[in-house]
Amino acid sequence: MRRTPAGTRRRTPRLRAAAVALLIAGAGTTLAGSPAQAAPTMDTTQFKGVNWADPRDNFADDPVVLSGLSLSDTYAQTYTKASRVISAFRANLGANTVRLPINPYTVNGSYGKSYRAVIDAASAKGFKVIVSYWEGTGPRKDGFIDDEATYWPMWDTVVKAYENDRNVYFEPMNEPHGYTDTEWADMAAKWLATYPSVPRNRVFVSGAGYNDHVTTVCADPRLKGTYLSLHHYGFWKEYATYDQWVADLKVRIGDCAHRTVADEFGAPMTTGLDYNRPTPDNNYINFMQAVTDTFRELKMGSVYWPGLRTDDTYSLQKLVGDPARPWLTTTNRSGADRLAWAWGRGTAVRP
Repeated sequence: MRRTPAGTRRRTPRLRAAAVALLIAGAGTTLAGSPAQAAPTMDTTQFKGVNWADPRDNFADDPVVLSGLSLSDTYAQTYTKASRVISAFRANLGANTVRLPINPYTVNGSYGKSYRAVIDAASAKGFKVIVSYWEGTGPRKDGFIDDEATYWPMWDTVVKAYENDRNVYFEPMNEPHGYTDTEWADMAAKWLATYPSVPRNRVFVSGAGYNDHVTTVCADPRLKGTYLSLHHYGFWKEYATYDQWVADLKVRIGDCAHRTVADEFGAPMTTGLDYNRPTPDNNYINFMQAVTDTFRELKMGSVYWPGLRTDDTYSLQKLVGDPARPWLTTTNRSGADRLAWAWGRGTAVRP
């Protein structure tokens, strides 16, 4: 698989997902089962969003500090900065959703109060906020919850703070690839049983593996009524045609599009690619056009990776202006156009 340069999305561990991705793509009929229940009334198109990430990526053994923020910021300083970034996501992209990382170091530590300002500011702006647990780095980056002794107190705090805020959604874990499909469904069911006061339609259950297929969690009746989160990336293949990318995505979704939100997908945005024109020999252009067309076709919500992450070539926004009062600019207009198309606006790819 292609190795991407240092400083971009967390490519090296993702390369391990490439083999998994190829196996999944070749096992379509095995994974693409029917959901265990009739399709509930769920509108995933309401989620039109982006990820906001730590410049180091969100895998950390200390507090996550989002791009443009500082560990020394007070609640008030964080609230001001976050309000402006969220406003820029809306003004520049038409987004209404932001996905944010949490970990025990952030929530349970001294930075927790300041970090809450990000969630509070986004909710106050009317944004939907998906709060997702991320594991640590180094040897802890193994696809398992790092330490349940700190994991559950983290969620106790977050749920207590936000269970009554209908703008806040809970994702028990990002990319639980250490678990088997059954083990991960068991863990997700345990989360739901632990927090019965949280409405199921405010929970995002990650797809198994690297969030790379939702068919097994969709088929589990214990997880009925939750949203499902899917991740999908162009670097999982060295090359695929537009039609092959459409087929690859659909087999990972199976019959579960009515519950699924793609809360990570992305491609290079700072390298000058034009996603508004067919370019059949370019894998990433094929990918972005295929997935955004498919999200629109299947009426799926989507949350781009990343809306903002400093020094990430996939980042669709870039910080500008006074660091105390930041604003954002768009790094690739054609990439933003494809998001708009996925979200039900804009125009189709030009011939």
